Amino acid sequence: MLHIGCHLSSSKGFAAMGRQALELGADTFQFFTRNPRGSKAKDLDPADAAALVELMAEHRFAPIIAHAPYTLNLCGAEERNRAFARETMADDLRRMEHVPGQYYNFHPGSHVGQGTETGIAYIADGLNAILREDQTTTVLLETMAGKGSEVGGRFEELRAILDRVALSGKMGVCLDTCHVSDGGYDIINDLDGVLTEFDKVIGLSRLKAIHLNDSKNPAGARKDRHACIGEGCIGLEALARVVRHPALKDLPFCLETPNELPGYAREIALMREQAEA
Repeated sequence: MLHIGCHLSSSKGFAAMGRQALELGADTFQFFTRNPRGSKAKDLDPADAAALVELMAEHRFAPIIAHAPYTLNLCGAEERNRAFARETMADDLRRMEHVPGQYYNFHPGSHVGQGTETGIAYIADGLNAILREDQTTTVLLETMAGKGSEVGGRFEELRAILDRVALSGKMGVCLDTCHVSDGGYDIINDLDGVLTEFDKVIGLSRLKAIHLNDSKNPAGARKDRHACIGEGCIGLEALARVVRHPALKDLPFCLETPNELPGYAREIALMREQAEA
């Protein structure tokens, strides 16, 4: 069975997101932990979180994905920016324990001219400062498109971060189809080869979730512009192979396509159909 959902607004609370996911035909979803361009988070209602946990168990949801704000940069050039990212992520992880056993995804960051090696070291240091042995949340490094000074555009960079994290058992990877295609990995013509390389460099056991997106740019463009399913350069046929791949089929898939809710409902139904084709 395909586990698929989309990005939902958290403005109405946890349980409301769960109910909205069900209305869309989804059995997982993603949400921002706080303003994606800022730092403020709504007060958390433990009863609301408990209601979501109950709903997820009743409807057999796959793990859901909390997404860190885009503004966080664990490898920024200034210590105050790195400290802000660490403090915000630590707070997010504390809050996530009200919905145990889920995923927390973040963009590794941009080294802003310091060099990839320095960026990798800062990211790992930040994770070592915030991960706790008693947390139930798995923190996911997202594969990136490699634009500008982004860290994470190559599998080797993600592996280098993981190798430096002391509590690496609390870590995983989220593969974004738009990002890896834009980054130069040929998921259109050689998905098996890309996954073999991922397994060799990182290990498929680390792959915990998929962001399922088409791309407005051709492979290798390094631009990161998402498109609706079947309307971009990756195409429906290639993305259908992704959801059907035996190494991926049990993972939660999350749409981040430029859609309103009716569009997400159509894409969820479409990909469920493709998964069974």
